[in-house]
Amino acid sequence: MKIRPLHDRVVVRRTEDERTSPGGIVIPDTAAEKPMQGEVLAVGKGKIEEGGNRRPIEVKVGDKVIFGKYAGTEFRQDGEEVLMMREDDIMAIIE
Repeated sequence: MKIRPLHDRVVVRRTEDERTSPGGIVIPDTAAEKPMQGEVLAVGKGKIEEGGNRRPIEVKVGDKVIFGKYAGTEFRQDGEEVLMMREDDIMAIIE
């Protein structure tokens, strides 16, 4: 990844969801919602708190995470759509 996020920002690649419903119906791309799970590609160094101390980020590169439906800003990097979001937008790490 050629991008290094600043402060408490994280770059995430969405993971693809199943395109088939539990009943076996194929869901077209136009009807499917964007996934709210992804893989962390890059992280910043952490948020600078009052007093000048830096709070480290809890997620690391390679973590699978769950984030809000409208979290982050989409952009293209090397022909791939990725999201830039704050660490606060991440709700959980999938273990």
